[in-house]
Amino acid sequence: MSFWDWPGKSPVGDELPAHPAVYHMLDVAAVAEHLIEPFALVPPLRAALVLLVALHDLGKISDSFRAMLAGAPAQGPRHWELTEVLLHQNDAHLAERLGGDPDLRWQLYAAVAGHHGRPPDLAIGALPKPARVREFGLAMHRVGSGAAPAAEVIEAFCDLWPGASLDVLDLVDATRLSWWLPGLCACADWVGSNTRWFTAQTPDLPLFDYLAQARQVSTVAVAEAGLGGTVAQPGPLFDFALRPMQAACTALPLPDGPMLAVIEDETGAGKTEAALILAHRMALAGKGRGLYFALPTMATADAMFRRSAQIVGRIFAAPTLTLAHGRAGLSADFRDLVSGDARGEDDPSCTDWLAESRRRALLADVGVGTIDQALMAVLPVKHQTLRHFGLSSKILIVDEVHEMGEAYIAKELERLLQMHRAAGGSAIVLTATLPLALREKLLATYGGKGVSPAYPALTVAGGPAVSDFAADPRPVKGPVTVARIETVAAAVDHLVTAAGQGAACVFVRNSVDEAIAAREALLARGIPARLLHARFALCDRKRIEAEVLATVGKTGQGRAGFVLVGTQVLESSLDLDFDVMISDLAPIAALIQRAGRLWRHMEERPAAARPVAAPVLHVLSPDPAVVADDRWLRGTLGRGAFVYDLADVWRTARVLSAAGRIEAPQGLRALIEAVHGEAAEPVPEALTRAETEALGKAAAARTQAVHNLVDLSRGYRDGGGASPDTSYPTRLGGPTRTLVLARHTASGLAPWAEGADLSPAEAWALSEVSARAARLDALPLPDQTTPQIVAATRDWPDWRRAEVRLCPVADDGTICKGLRYDRECGLVFEGVTS
Repeated sequence: MSFWDWPGKSPVGDELPAHPAVYHMLDVAAVAEHLIEPFALVPPLRAALVLLVALHDLGKISDSFRAMLAGAPAQGPRHWELTEVLLHQNDAHLAERLGGDPDLRWQLYAAVAGHHGRPPDLAIGALPKPARVREFGLAMHRVGSGAAPAAEVIEAFCDLWPGASLDVLDLVDATRLSWWLPGLCACADWVGSNTRWFTAQTPDLPLFDYLAQARQVSTVAVAEAGLGGTVAQPGPLFDFALRPMQAACTALPLPDGPMLAVIEDETGAGKTEAALILAHRMALAGKGRGLYFALPTMATADAMFRRSAQIVGRIFAAPTLTLAHGRAGLSADFRDLVSGDARGEDDPSCTDWLAESRRRALLADVGVGTIDQALMAVLPVKHQTLRHFGLSSKILIVDEVHEMGEAYIAKELERLLQMHRAAGGSAIVLTATLPLALREKLLATYGGKGVSPAYPALTVAGGPAVSDFAADPRPVKGPVTVARIETVAAAVDHLVTAAGQGAACVFVRNSVDEAIAAREALLARGIPARLLHARFALCDRKRIEAEVLATVGKTGQGRAGFVLVGTQVLESSLDLDFDVMISDLAPIAALIQRAGRLWRHMEERPAAARPVAAPVLHVLSPDPAVVADDRWLRGTLGRGAFVYDLADVWRTARVLSAAGRIEAPQGLRALIEAVHGEAAEPVPEALTRAETEALGKAAAARTQAVHNLVDLSRGYRDGGGASPDTSYPTRLGGPTRTLVLARHTASGLAPWAEGADLSPAEAWALSEVSARAARLDALPLPDQTTPQIVAATRDWPDWRRAEVRLCPVADDGTICKGLRYDRECGLVFEGVTS
């Protein structure tokens, strides 16, 4: 039987032929040639890798795969695992044609075989020899009569790429490539399998001629998929006068090879624009052919997407741009980009193919998303290597890196930078409050170290550090005085007085329950305070965010007497400007971030135009000099006392009590190191147990991270995995539950979110709200088997019905006993006591 007789896929219809496996393999190889071309690989190695990608589906030339296409139940090794078996079976011949050490070739065999998002798990090389031989024999039995044709395919394909050679590689290089090659192969396979471009064809063309045809088709396919790539273009990015850090980024010497830059400056200093200026120069220098912005939350990613859409078209020529997080489809800005509404010829765009999956989002020229999407490149989850491949061509920009200082995610970030550097990638990290110890760990991933404790600073791993900046000519707010407030009642009094004077005010609480209680206290005093936290349905949160931005954003209007009560969502997700701020005591980094929203836009609202004389951060805190026991914080902050490590919070109170002010930027390093540095003051004896427990939790988190992360030294076959994304979290924390809110209507239950432009799927997604599982599980949530709920969820996929609870909301807001929902208040647990 000839290799022409083995189908690669079932016929699409009765009138169409089955596409031969060899044709499909050449379709994918032709796509891979386009995708691999921009990478700096010598021609013999590039040809060898394309040849191996061409052989990715060799296992389809097997009796078991033919039987499966005919309707037989799948049994034994899958076709992609048989690919590895057949490559091993023909290793002697491949060694003659490709060269290279056997261990080196085996790494790459497993890499192309594992293109379905997971490495092969047949025990080739892992068992004692008798068991290994037995399993190999069973696998070859599944190949059956395909063994000889498969060997013929290898011979024929080697002739198509006669210059292919692995001789330039050593085992270390092959191990590194083993993490990258499966992603290239998977991407090429997705495009090469798409019948929009590669239609089924009878085997009437010789392989050489069909490959020439496939190369022509692939040119169109790659372009239409949005993978054609872009080029950096020279020219200025901004038309405003540059601030000191931004100016420094225009002149920083760029080292040879992959580089990591750390930009440290105060909140509001223009770090994002500085990073874009530096990334533009790096792209022009050949250090990346795209960008990925990694943000701490979906809200910050959405905000960055709106900003980046205005500027990336100046960096690259007509780049593709995607939003990469689980709710990207709910972003109106992203939907408009995909639809092409009001897009100019040279503006960023996004193809339907890229928008179909957040995994594909990392393949666009420019991606904006959460850090989680990038971190999954170093966790043993399905299609981890696809994310790694997508990032490898990009300059990785990690914004708000101080938000990622928790032990588990910090360890993930280290591994991500290590993997990115190994693939030749460069990176920029931005921070306002990064402790020196964490900065050292990040710089070490690129073989560097910090050379100066100065702040602000622009540091390149293994290269120069800039810490001497020109004075910023723009108006500055000056030092922020820190004043302690002892009780919530006193805080409410102060807000009432300040609002009466026309000040725009904010009260930042550590917990949602305490924020709700503070708003109720303000309402009782006649102050119509707004509320913003993470326990709103997404539609209401987006609405409230827009209303708050319109009032106290950079160009907000009607701000006099406005009062907002919020939680940590105010620290980084919104560009807000307040005249008066009260905050719960929190770690120093959080307080510095919060204070960055105080007197923020001095050009728009100079000091003389403010209704208060000076910026003051009022901190709701007990006296740090009086600590009787470990309940020191609870009486003042209630539930907000349990959010952060007590030792960090106490040190923050102590440091700010002594300093009396936050002086940015020059005084920030000393404050951060006084809390987190090696010379930090010991906590009072009453808090030592709490600190010991916190240190233990941090150590456990680091250990868990090391256990969860892929081991780069083992290579993809032994170090990769295929777990669901949920099995290996990108962040630690207690489990949450998602509720989907519904309204009662005459025709049954309808999504809480309303809008004529929303599809049913979008409306239901915008109606979701999450809370801690432990609190929700203690309540009698609505029975999901009631006729109304069954009717409303009938068309939902099984996984969605299993993961979420549909919750009708009564006219008075009741969901069940102990739980209600309000459009202006969010999800409220009734009967909550501090």
